Amino acid sequence: MKNFPFAHATHPQWHGAAALVLAQLRAQMADGQHAGAPNLGLLYITDDYVDVAQDILDYLGAELPAVTDWAGTVGVGIAATNVEYFDEPALAVMLLEIPSDQFRVFSGVSPLNLGFESQTALLHVDPSTPDVTELLGDMARRTESGYLFGGLSSSRGRSVQFALSGDGTLPGQGRSKGVFSGGMSGVAFGPQVDLISRVTQGCKPVSKVRVVTEARDNVVIALDDQPALDTLLADLKVSLDQPEAALSAVRATLVGLAAPRTGAANAAVRLTGNLGNETQVRQIIGLDPGRRAIAVGDAVRPGLQLAFCRRNSETARSDLMRICAEIREELEPAELEYAAVDGTPATSVTPTAERKHIVGAVYVSCVGRGGAHFGWPHAEMQIVRQALGDVPLVGFFASGEVAYEHLYAFTGVLTVFTASVD
Repeated sequence: MKNFPFAHATHPQWHGAAALVLAQLRAQMADGQHAGAPNLGLLYITDDYVDVAQDILDYLGAELPAVTDWAGTVGVGIAATNVEYFDEPALAVMLLEIPSDQFRVFSGVSPLNLGFESQTALLHVDPSTPDVTELLGDMARRTESGYLFGGLSSSRGRSVQFALSGDGTLPGQGRSKGVFSGGMSGVAFGPQVDLISRVTQGCKPVSKVRVVTEARDNVVIALDDQPALDTLLADLKVSLDQPEAALSAVRATLVGLAAPRTGAANAAVRLTGNLGNETQVRQIIGLDPGRRAIAVGDAVRPGLQLAFCRRNSETARSDLMRICAEIREELEPAELEYAAVDGTPATSVTPTAERKHIVGAVYVSCVGRGGAHFGWPHAEMQIVRQALGDVPLVGFFASGEVAYEHLYAFTGVLTVFTASVD
């Protein structure tokens, strides 16, 4: 399988950006190094183009008629290999060449066929959709792996999603034009589509892991049977007697929440000190001195593990590099050395696992990350490129990130499409 063609551009007028993207795609499709007959398009636009989203999709669809299916969404920022577009009109496209029986684009008017064997799914969700966590759980149960990736659209105005299916729409729904507001859409992939996906949290724990022993709704009342507020203040080494210093420290602090794993003492923080993939980071939204409690940005129940943490640019960089290294290790199994019992020199034996290469990637990051968080413009995408090389990549900056069946915040979700090395 060859690399997926991809392109990105910025221009004050949407037609100018779309024409630049189209020229790049056509050049790659003809160069022999990229897939020449793609059939699935991923399209991401910044919110400057939200009012002309239908025009953009119509134009690309007409100019690329062999691409029968489209999916994507809007972000306040979008990403491509080595570049991030914030506060400027831009679009990014990647064209995938996948057997037609190995993917399905779905939406409210073109639901996922129960006869399709879904292994994983890329999701784009309107942030105003009610009961998102329940929807994610239901969608995860409809895939064989239970793994989802994607995020919530982000926009300073209207949110839109692209979902145009070559299979058509439900009877009575008319002919879909492919641009939607509200609900959930995306692409389900079959078992023959090879994916590797990782989550980077980018937060550093500043306390030990504790158990929530009393909670009500989104208010944590007790941790390890001690008042939650007192525990927080002790961990941060501040006091309400000095309110300005205390509030400043609390504003910079987040909570990591995780359900305990069977047979594991700790799910929230790994032995390496990184937050575990099961951990969902949420903001502290209030203090309750009367009950000595803290309020967080999600429902909390007794039994959950909780660790206080902080966003840290250095930690974010190292954790992003870690997930890229894990992906590289899966692509190229390391040689194993075996030493003979009689002391003769060790011999290297290559594992039987086949070597793979990346043909395309999708990266969904939090709107609070990007270059501004990492210290310089385009930094987040430059770190990924440095670690993985010049792989085709597109994505967007989301108001919530999806991985597994969870809705995350302050994270990056990197998913690569792979193929065997010839």
